[in-house]
Amino acid sequence: MVRGTSGRSKRFVAVGATAVIAAGLLSACGADGPVLNWYVNPDGVDTFKKYAEQCSTDEYDIEVQDLPNGATDQRTQLARRLAAEDSSTDLMNLDPVFVAEFANAGWLQEIEGDIADEVNTSIEGSGDYLAGAAETVTWEDKVYAIPLWANTQVLWYRKSLAEAAGLDMSGPVTWDQVIDAAADNEGTVGVQANKYEAYVVWINAMIMGAGGDIVSDTEAGKDASVDIDSDAGRTAAEIIEKLAGSDAAQPDLTVSNEGTSLGQMYPTDGAGQFMVNWTFVYKNYEGGIGQPGGPPDEAAFEDLGWARYPQSVEGEESKPPIGGIDIGIGAYTEHPDWAAEAAECITSQEAQVELALTDGLMPSTNSAYDEVAASGDYPEDLLELYRTSVDEGGPRPKSAFYAMISSAVQASWHPPTSVDPDSTPEESAQYLKDVLEGKALL
Repeated sequence: MVRGTSGRSKRFVAVGATAVIAAGLLSACGADGPVLNWYVNPDGVDTFKKYAEQCSTDEYDIEVQDLPNGATDQRTQLARRLAAEDSSTDLMNLDPVFVAEFANAGWLQEIEGDIADEVNTSIEGSGDYLAGAAETVTWEDKVYAIPLWANTQVLWYRKSLAEAAGLDMSGPVTWDQVIDAAADNEGTVGVQANKYEAYVVWINAMIMGAGGDIVSDTEAGKDASVDIDSDAGRTAAEIIEKLAGSDAAQPDLTVSNEGTSLGQMYPTDGAGQFMVNWTFVYKNYEGGIGQPGGPPDEAAFEDLGWARYPQSVEGEESKPPIGGIDIGIGAYTEHPDWAAEAAECITSQEAQVELALTDGLMPSTNSAYDEVAASGDYPEDLLELYRTSVDEGGPRPKSAFYAMISSAVQASWHPPTSVDPDSTPEESAQYLKDVLEGKALL
């Protein structure tokens, strides 16, 4: 239930004294009562601000604090605060891959009660949360965050390009088929291959789609099994090598990201693209008709198609990436009960539906998905594709050392133009082992 904001007045903000975080440390109390600081990523900020106000009460206010754009920089800022036992970090938006690390470090309050029960029931397949989203908030059989939205990637494409290539998009397609179809028909393939987290998202999805893992037995921490030097790892490297050497590669491949990929769907010259990207794409193009970089008209928007993430190996089900945002409660907050109440409010069904309809950030619960579907704002088959992709997708490794794992993979596999199936998986496995064992520095 959304609570009102009556009886509120302007508050003062104090600067903390701890040297590590002095510049940004916010007081936990305002003139009329406590202020709960909610650190948010850049997506959906206007909606976050709305719910910060609506979920504030006569007892406390919620104030939105901005995190950097990149997931790695977001992690760094939050980790610095929490390592310094910052009591003003009350609520935080977390990329799912950082939940395990923060929980293992003792930086998150455990989530208990009805929400924890619902998460566990959902993992078993009978609760309201999407199973893939529920899995992201657990560590060592406990719940440490609340899913807010659940993200995934699908294959976006121009229907006219697929038709020209004779590619049947009604069933599964492989990376090889997509690359060949684009290369032979003046199209391109859009990916995220800059040296950042999304490149690992792509690598991990291809490896999992080929039946492998980057690492396994992750609860062993630094002693986890490093599995990237495998047939699955070589399959992923072959796909990257093929795209990098193909006419389907986009000119900015080595620095490509989610945003740069968007503009290639409707180029002034060429047939458009096949692109793997997140759920925000549909609303981005729908709202960009007639705008630079967007569909030039309604007919061009109608030419936008979507399909399940490409298969790494023909006949083997793909493993779409799983992302999104989970809400964590800081372990050092001075107001854990109010923070828990606020977290429940800002992850409500109403908030999830609004994020989907306004920002293209899809829900973490089935009930919110049903409400989004009832709105008619999205094609039903697209919503079902999103939901299925989350539940059947491939999460990145759940490890307290994920930040090290990701950085080591990026260092070994970037630039994509240097990837060699005969050497990259093997060399990256050795480097990753050395990093985890403390024998090599990032």
